[in-house]
Amino acid sequence: MTEAGGPSIRSRVLDAITDGALKELDLDEMLGVLLERSRELLGVDTVTVLLVDRGGEQLVARASSGLAAEVFQGVRVPVGRGFAGSVARRGEPVLIERVDESTVVNPLLWEHGLRVLLGVPMIAQGELAGVLHVGSTTSRRFTAEEVGALQLVADRLAVAVHADRTRAERAAATMLQESLLPSSLPSAEGWELAARYVPGAESGVGGDWYDVFTLPGDRIGVVIGDVVGSGLRAAVVMGRLRSALRAYALEYLDPAQVLEKLDRKASYFEHNTMATVAYAIIDTKTHLMNLAVAGHLLPVVAVPGERTRFAPAPVGPPVGFDLGTTGRRGVSVPVPPGSLVVLYTDGLVERRGQDLDAGLERLRGAVGPMGPEAACTRIMAALVGDRPATDDVALVAIRHSD
Repeated sequence: MTEAGGPSIRSRVLDAITDGALKELDLDEMLGVLLERSRELLGVDTVTVLLVDRGGEQLVARASSGLAAEVFQGVRVPVGRGFAGSVARRGEPVLIERVDESTVVNPLLWEHGLRVLLGVPMIAQGELAGVLHVGSTTSRRFTAEEVGALQLVADRLAVAVHADRTRAERAAATMLQESLLPSSLPSAEGWELAARYVPGAESGVGGDWYDVFTLPGDRIGVVIGDVVGSGLRAAVVMGRLRSALRAYALEYLDPAQVLEKLDRKASYFEHNTMATVAYAIIDTKTHLMNLAVAGHLLPVVAVPGERTRFAPAPVGPPVGFDLGTTGRRGVSVPVPPGSLVVLYTDGLVERRGQDLDAGLERLRGAVGPMGPEAACTRIMAALVGDRPATDDVALVAIRHSD
């Protein structure tokens, strides 16, 4: 309660959440400091923060003042159920004056003797970050000013949580992406390879990937793909699809069949996910490239003495959402000595406000029968230049040197 003639609860909370010293603290330290201050300023017995999990379906206890057991025991509350779940679902303050199994999911709250609970949503950038709630072991009423003050604390914490998660997701996505890109490209007599990967300046690391691996029978597998979306989730899905494709590549000789299996896997296990993929198997003895394309841009093929062209492959639907249930088809493309094949993701050729066909034509014009490293350098200079690409760019060049 506010002392007569003293500063209002709102002004005292504002002082607490705008303290410059908070900038020097990590998230857990900030949570600890602000929960203790809130407990004192509001005259309550407990203050707890529950953060929404990655799936957006559960609230997980992250920090508490006065009821640490919630955190230590990993309390989880489904969004939409009980007290905290109702706050999350409704996106507005909720007050309950009876704390028991009929109103609260977590038994620790009534076992602790709490009689009144007030909870407010933590929302940042229009997204739910969690729930902040306070509890009292004695009956009391919360004024509109106190509810507003608690919401101020929740808003400050939501911004901190959002920023922390964004930093953590970017770091995790970057590490995951780097760990999954080939550290070196395989070599085969008469065949040279080079590659590039550059994360998008606006989207950050996402779901673009390339992969090159040797296969039994003097064959080389080459993959280029792009999971819809960006950030950690897209990178995680990309990693799972990459691993699955490698496994299918050992079992099936036909790239179209490999993509068919990948589509089934993505549709069943990767809900609400879609990816474009081009998968080629180069037979180093017959000089043929067997190619299947799932919604991806066609590879560029440059043969000495011929006009550079896009591979004449049928383009099936992307993988995911059971889009490829009617079957997938591939094509065999000759790769005679001196030829160059280039696979790439759309970040190389797409630019905001520019026609995709124009970007593809610039790419075709930059590709010719040359070494793969020189080709990558020339392509990146022609299509990226000195301005950062807004989306991820992945590029693989393969030359038949014999």
